[in-house]
Amino acid sequence: MARESGDTGTDKSASKVKKQRKKKTKENKTRTVHANILYDNAKGEENPNRHYANNKIKTTKYTVLSFLPKNLFEQFHRFANVYFVFIALLNFVPVVNAFQPELALAPVVFILSVTAIKDLWEDYRRHRSDKEINHMDCLVYSRAVRRYVEKYWKEVRVGDFIKLRCNEILPADVLLLSSSDPDRLCHIETATLDGETNLKQRQVVRSFFELDCDFDPLKYNSIIECEKPNNDLNRFRGYMSFLYALYKENLLLRGCTIRNTEEAVGVVIYAGHETKAMLNNNGPRYKRSKLERQMNVDVFWCVIILLVMCLFAAVGHGLWMFQYGDKRPVFDVLSPEGTDLSPIMSAIYLFLTLIIVFQVLIPISLFVSIEIVKICQVYFIHQDMDLYDEETDSHLQCRALNITEDLGQMQYIFSDKTGTLTENKMVFRRCTVAGVEYSHDANARRLAMYQEIDSEEEECTSHGGTLPRRDSCTSLSCCPFPLHCLLFTDNKLSSVLQEKDITPDPQLLDKVNECSSQMDFMRFHNQPMSQLPSDLSDIIDFFIALTICNTVVVSSPNQPRQKVRMRFELKSPVKTIEDFIKRFTPSRLTSGSNNSSSSSLITNRSSNKGCSSMLSSPSAESTLTKLEEEQSPGGLDHAFSPAPPCYDGKAWTVDEGELRYEAESPDEAALVYAARAYKCSLVGRLPDQVTVELPHLGKLNFELLHTLGFDSTRKRMSVVVRHPLTDQITVYTKGADSVIMDLIKPPDTGNSKGKHQKKIVYRTQNYLNLYAADGLRTLCIAKKVLTKEEYACWLQRHLQAETSIQGREQLLFESALRLETNLQLLGATGIEDRLQDGVPETIASLRKAGLQIWVLTGDKQETAVNIAYACKLLDPEEEILTLNADSQEACALLLEESLHYIQIYPSSTPSSSSFSHTAPFMVHRLGLVIDGRTLAYALDKSLEDRFLAVARSCRSVLCCRSTPLQKSMVVKLVRNKLKVMTLAIGDGANDVSMIQVADVGVGISGQEGMQAVMASDFALPRFRYLQKLLLVHGHWCYSRLANMILYFFYKNAMFVALIFWYQFYCGFSGSAMIDQWYLIFFNLMFSAFPQLITGTLDKDVSAETLQHLPQLYVNGQNSEEYKPYMFWMNMIDAFYQSLICFFIPYFAYADSDVDLFTWGTPITTLALFTILLHLGIETKTWTWMNWLSITFSIALFFTVALCYNASCPTCYSPSNPYWTMQRLLQDPLFYLLCVITPFAALLPRYFYRACQGTLFPSPVRVGRQFDKLPAETRRNILSLSRVKVGSPLSPKPPFLSLTNLCEDL
Repeated sequence: MARESGDTGTDKSASKVKKQRKKKTKENKTRTVHANILYDNAKGEENPNRHYANNKIKTTKYTVLSFLPKNLFEQFHRFANVYFVFIALLNFVPVVNAFQPELALAPVVFILSVTAIKDLWEDYRRHRSDKEINHMDCLVYSRAVRRYVEKYWKEVRVGDFIKLRCNEILPADVLLLSSSDPDRLCHIETATLDGETNLKQRQVVRSFFELDCDFDPLKYNSIIECEKPNNDLNRFRGYMSFLYALYKENLLLRGCTIRNTEEAVGVVIYAGHETKAMLNNNGPRYKRSKLERQMNVDVFWCVIILLVMCLFAAVGHGLWMFQYGDKRPVFDVLSPEGTDLSPIMSAIYLFLTLIIVFQVLIPISLFVSIEIVKICQVYFIHQDMDLYDEETDSHLQCRALNITEDLGQMQYIFSDKTGTLTENKMVFRRCTVAGVEYSHDANARRLAMYQEIDSEEEECTSHGGTLPRRDSCTSLSCCPFPLHCLLFTDNKLSSVLQEKDITPDPQLLDKVNECSSQMDFMRFHNQPMSQLPSDLSDIIDFFIALTICNTVVVSSPNQPRQKVRMRFELKSPVKTIEDFIKRFTPSRLTSGSNNSSSSSLITNRSSNKGCSSMLSSPSAESTLTKLEEEQSPGGLDHAFSPAPPCYDGKAWTVDEGELRYEAESPDEAALVYAARAYKCSLVGRLPDQVTVELPHLGKLNFELLHTLGFDSTRKRMSVVVRHPLTDQITVYTKGADSVIMDLIKPPDTGNSKGKHQKKIVYRTQNYLNLYAADGLRTLCIAKKVLTKEEYACWLQRHLQAETSIQGREQLLFESALRLETNLQLLGATGIEDRLQDGVPETIASLRKAGLQIWVLTGDKQETAVNIAYACKLLDPEEEILTLNADSQEACALLLEESLHYIQIYPSSTPSSSSFSHTAPFMVHRLGLVIDGRTLAYALDKSLEDRFLAVARSCRSVLCCRSTPLQKSMVVKLVRNKLKVMTLAIGDGANDVSMIQVADVGVGISGQEGMQAVMASDFALPRFRYLQKLLLVHGHWCYSRLANMILYFFYKNAMFVALIFWYQFYCGFSGSAMIDQWYLIFFNLMFSAFPQLITGTLDKDVSAETLQHLPQLYVNGQNSEEYKPYMFWMNMIDAFYQSLICFFIPYFAYADSDVDLFTWGTPITTLALFTILLHLGIETKTWTWMNWLSITFSIALFFTVALCYNASCPTCYSPSNPYWTMQRLLQDPLFYLLCVITPFAALLPRYFYRACQGTLFPSPVRVGRQFDKLPAETRRNILSLSRVKVGSPLSPKPPFLSLTNLCEDL
């Protein structure tokens, strides 16, 4: 019994431990929030919210006490700083010290101090910003005074109730509990989070939806359990009192702005650094550039050279000491104990001493100089007005400060299509409904006229910036829109007009009017709508789907931020299936009102499996019987009424009271404007209803039951509504034709209706192919009518998916798939997405620059191919390899056949020869087109090498129907396998993963928000600006930094070698003939400024020439400015110049009575002159700042030397530097040396550069010669270079080498 009781006790304790573990696991995954007012009088440790972060933000890294140790710790993460501090500390050891210990610390202290001051200033700016934000005011409820009181943001805590007013910024992540809006909505602007300026709707938590009076915090007794803080802006899950689910539509995020809502009340869920906005605030990205990686290798070689020099001198010193044997030299230095040192110990000590003396060989100031130059380069790129877009009032943004030189070394560009190459401003062009195509010819003529006017305006602007003459416009008076529309010169306004002003097709408009008239007649006579002919029924359903199957927010005419209120009387929302049953009882049906149960409008395009949700609990089986009960004859009177209670009888027209639509995507807005052109207008949207105005029928109120949002996996969105005219539950679906056509219910060919439906599907597919061939974006529209039994069955499983805790997203995704089956095809639309200005020219230039361009798009294959031809990605003369496979085996077979075909294909054309410099393979004049399904097979491990072999051999690659994941996989495959520099450019959230994987990510600040920009290294307003960013600024940045780094290595090695040669004359004792002040400050002060100016401002070729001759970009792709041999050539040159600068003064002062410093100071002066003149030879562009910096350096040296030599009579006896420079300036020999020595030292380099520029010039050097020609001559050469050599028009000018260059390039 005892054992049994013991076992029982053990089991109980084990179960208790398991429960505690489960509870702890649950606590780790969720957060429980209580109202703080319940614990006002309690002690701090009794408040359950005490462990959560407060709302005070602190983005600073340092405090007053932690600044010095923390900043030093961060700086010591850089190995070079650790090295120089070690050398400086080593100098404090008496046996091996070479300089005054305090003086040896000066350079490293200076470098650390400059960096520390920079970090301190940046941190102080962050501190000021934090202080300003933390001291902003907000209204927080106080139980003591029973009202809302003003508090600072930093005083807000999790669990506080906050009152928010219109145009206020949210201080924390707040759960919305109350709103002054009668629809219990709150509109917010999220521009600070994602850059999107269109309004987002947020709704009150469902349990507070029916609150009739103002929210009273004292009556609040709920407990909130939600997920832990995370950085996902598009997700929020939780429960309130374990009854009501919470979604992202209930959460207001910190940093957003309240709009269109007078007051709102909420409870703080996340505060301070736990808010989603702060968790997403990662700051600029840090990447290591390719040039920096190459430089680190050469720094390593400098260390090797340093060690070799020290070892050589140490061995020489040991041998020199050994030859004295037991007789010690009179100048020998004893050990600290006063005993003699053995030759071996002397060599070891000397090795350490020489490391101190030769430390300058490792450029201590190089890293700081590179940071300064990069900051200056970014500044000048920002100041380039050619990269400013006036239409969007935006300019280039640089978010990664340390990879500017990588812009000059790109080899592959991966681009999105929609919004990147195109405007992403959708214009409705054509449609097909019920198998009949409506070409909208008048609309096409109107759009062509807009484009003609735009081109005329551009031409007039380029010829003086004046408006077109009035008589040129009057000839267009027959156009179907007012004449004043032709006089707009604002491109943005013209673009808006193209989107809104749609000329309807007369035939389709007549059918819409006919259908509406018949429906109005049938409604008046209470006839069933099923009697309506199917073709007319499809037409009205088509336009209803265009109007309501979206998430467009309606705004008033003159107040785009003011929501239109068109609410009819609604009942309480559906919470359970029991409520659903009651909604269909006769008493409910007679009211004719329309309600909704939608709560989750997940429409973010970046979500993978985002579906909408509906708040409800499990249902009852009695639904099926009650749904069959009789309906009242007058049940639909209110819904049919053309003039509801809040309607004033006036019709909404385009000219009078025009509404504005704010859509999350341009194609949604284009379709809504198209429907409005046919008088099917969206006039109001609420979470539970959509108000539509139809011709003859007036305003109809559709009860919005569910919104199944668009996602990149399903590639469609659906809305479930209760149709006010038929009282049927209808599903309207809009999506990509590739998925919708597969979901169409197979027609029954046994009857005429089925045959007709099959014919509609066949014709629609043909029209879709035609639309795609014309480069239009295609969408299919379909519907499905649910019986009440089918809806009840789906609803039950959908509610189970919503209330599940584990795998909710997947279950909701599967629920949407179950609903979107057996659809009835209504029609399809063709929307035009115009190319951005300058895209074809930009792609042509980039291709001439040797860049491989791949386009990765989610569009239909035919559409993508057509756009690729329009933007000159694909050439009509190219042969296209199309890979479409249904299985992995078929994909493997296609790849093998393609590889075989490429092997026997004719050799590369001259157009691709420029790229052959950067790749060891032949690029053929072929284009590769591959669809998403085949790409998925090709990216498999077993096939990726073959796919890459095919793709790299093609001139152009176009990947269609690509998912965001596939885009990133393609970029990663090319980057890792081919070891090339990659750039990815896109504008939407679906491009973020691709942008982050590439070496350089570029975001387009376009129509799809700022997600791509926030994830990028550089942001551009337009694709065409990529040309100048890469070909000009990228080339300059790479050339400047590469030459500056090589110059640093040369300069330091040349100066150190002077001391090394002296070791042969001082018994390798580590002595120096140069004063230690000069040794310490030579690189830090006297020779530092000119190279910074050159590294910032030097231009080897002008911007105009770089854009006219894009082939010069290959210079950076091949790393022509920084080859490994160039480092060694500079080292050899440095040692040669040091020999000249050492031995010419040596022989000049031989057998004289000058002291050591009188001989060493001229050597220092000559080294300075030689180094500065060397920089002059390497400088391509001379400005007044170059002359000033060189003059300043020389003046600074002589000023310091004169002051130092005059103020130091007994500094370092017996070699006294006193009055040394003063005596030298009186010696003619000194001036002679200053002329002869630099000339002799620099003669080989000057001769090499002269021969290089004359006998075997590089393309860049020829480009510099081209810059020196007169402008007219340059234009003639560029035009003549297009004529084939040997033709009758072949030029024979004296500048033949330049012409040949242009021909070769």
